[in-house]
Amino acid sequence: MSVEETIQSPTIGNLSQDKTTPLANRTSISGNRKWTFGQKFALRTATIFFTIMSIPWSVGWYKSLFAINWFSIHYRDLYDIARFQPSLYRFENPAYNLLGYGDWVQVFAIALVGAGLWSVIEKRDSKLNYDALYYWVRVIARYRAGIGIIGFGFTKLFPTQMPYPGLGLLNTNFGDFTAQKIYWLSVGIVPWYQVFAGIVEVLAGSLLFFRKTTTLGAALLIGALGDITYVNFAYDGGVHVYASYFVLFAAFLLWYDAVPVYNLFIREKYTAPYTYQPSFKASWLRNSRLVLKVATIFIFLVYFTYAEVLNFKYDPYKQPAMSGVPKLRGNYHVSEFKINGKEIPYSPLDSIRWRDVTFEKWSSLSYNVNRPTRLDLSNGGGSPMRDINRTFELTGTAGGKRVFYYDVDTLHHTLYLQDKYVDAIRRGKGKKKPKVDSGNDANWIPKDAKKDIQDEYSRIDPVALSNRRKKGIAEELKDKRKRNHMILNYQTTDGNHVILNGIDEHRDSVYIVLDRFQKNYVLKDSKLEAGKYQ
Repeated sequence: MSVEETIQSPTIGNLSQDKTTPLANRTSISGNRKWTFGQKFALRTATIFFTIMSIPWSVGWYKSLFAINWFSIHYRDLYDIARFQPSLYRFENPAYNLLGYGDWVQVFAIALVGAGLWSVIEKRDSKLNYDALYYWVRVIARYRAGIGIIGFGFTKLFPTQMPYPGLGLLNTNFGDFTAQKIYWLSVGIVPWYQVFAGIVEVLAGSLLFFRKTTTLGAALLIGALGDITYVNFAYDGGVHVYASYFVLFAAFLLWYDAVPVYNLFIREKYTAPYTYQPSFKASWLRNSRLVLKVATIFIFLVYFTYAEVLNFKYDPYKQPAMSGVPKLRGNYHVSEFKINGKEIPYSPLDSIRWRDVTFEKWSSLSYNVNRPTRLDLSNGGGSPMRDINRTFELTGTAGGKRVFYYDVDTLHHTLYLQDKYVDAIRRGKGKKKPKVDSGNDANWIPKDAKKDIQDEYSRIDPVALSNRRKKGIAEELKDKRKRNHMILNYQTTDGNHVILNGIDEHRDSVYIVLDRFQKNYVLKDSKLEAGKYQ
């Protein structure tokens, strides 16, 4: 009996191969397969579904695209191109949005209806090549998932998404953190693990750019983003929908090889994967394909790397970029505290006296008070250009934590502090509008002092200046929501003993004496920290 005769029902996917075909020739098959009605309907549905899921439907996305200054790039310019997902009708009742997956259900419904109409319209003797259709749907899914996950992964590869905690966070009680903040800090304190996670995500995206490595890329994507989806459900992280968005795409891409792999390893049958590759006969088609592929790889791998390096070194989006007063950095005990000339002695029950004062290496002052404060449940500020709106050090922190951004007049040794917490802009009907500054509050920093305060735009390293930063700062300055603010003069020689006196947020006169102390943390300082501070 020949070798060919001993092989029974060799299978290619769900196709049977002739027993008389020589074994040496059964490595692959190409050409037109016979598609059943069910397979055609499934592919039509998938075509509509993944096409809708891969197209940015927001007008803002296109505005951002055409507003990019490619010669003054900011990492967020490319990140905003890479990150999008469909957003259709949102119900007033959150329960109907299905934890954020309501848009998916709506797209799937559209795809089913569209596939049904497609089936009715298409003639039975249609010459549509479904192998070619499947190929191009996979191309759309490959590049959408590849570009998206690379944008997502770069913020981990250069660890800025979950920054290393500053002194203020290290001096916060563990029980005062929300579940989300605990997870973010747990990753932030191990930056090299965050880098590893970024490598996996960027590698997965890179592999999806090439047809022959798609399966490897999709497998990595499911492993990496499946974990992130679970973690966001467990810790109320807020990006479970976007993470599972990539799991969905990866699962679709893996399905191409799922049946052949199942037949080979589970059913233990001879299997040759089906392959299809379009023929680009016209030279302009071949050249266009090559140009688009090279341009995509250059923009989202090479140029994105350059933009993210600048972001990591000089303008990390989750933490303030501007340097604070170097002499003041550190942890301080409050040795003396007076308000309106009356000294308030230390008491663990006192609700006015400051304690655990911290000056960060950036432009932030934080302290604790023994009274509840409002909780910021944002993700740390999104992508603002102004340091005052970068609230990672505040968000998800309960208890009595207060965090103030400050401008400094170094000539007169004066700190102009503004509360980082601000009422959110509420949405929907019947919602109260946040309080806004009155005319007097808007000009609370004297004009003479403003002359001695360096411009906010140019206060970082010139190499990281970008068109987006300039426009972003100008736009954010239009925000007139009311903030608490203080004006404090500081006196010190070497920073070990500091005297603050001035006007607090309640317009009371305060006099505060601070003494620096060295706190030895079990957590050692990381050498892989974002930002450059004098």
